[in-house]
Amino acid sequence: MKTNAARLLDTLNIRYELRTYAVDPEDLSAVRVAEKVGLPPAQLFKTLVCRGDRAGVCLAVVPADRELDLKALARARGDRRCDTVPLKEVQPLTGYLRGGVTALAGKRDYPVVLDHSALQWPVISVSAGIRGVQLLLAPSDYQQVTRATVAAIARAPA
Repeated sequence: MKTNAARLLDTLNIRYELRTYAVDPEDLSAVRVAEKVGLPPAQLFKTLVCRGDRAGVCLAVVPADRELDLKALARARGDRRCDTVPLKEVQPLTGYLRGGVTALAGKRDYPVVLDHSALQWPVISVSAGIRGVQLLLAPSDYQQVTRATVAAIARAPA
């Protein structure tokens, strides 16, 4: 199944793999998705939609087993403060449903901040733009396509 994100990578001649999994609408957690696609949670990255008080909307990409450090994201973006947007705003802003948000081929081209831990992996997994499909690609390719800023924006869950 080709998604807009996969088509974008095709046009740029970027190598990737698509992995599908059964979607459980009751459990959309990134850790569970990592289990389903056979990867450690630290290698699967979730995309969170955030808004800063100065720089506006951005996408924060962090490992499944970590949580977003909003203060670190604010520093990386030049904001005083950042928050995740309410769930009801995710689809209107991105065109994607919760559990399928990706920084690739979105409705708008928002700035992306990628957690630095992505660079330790030869391949990372990100949503392909729909629930049930993940894209596996080199983190350097992902960073290049999304023009992501790399920063330490993840922390251990509280």
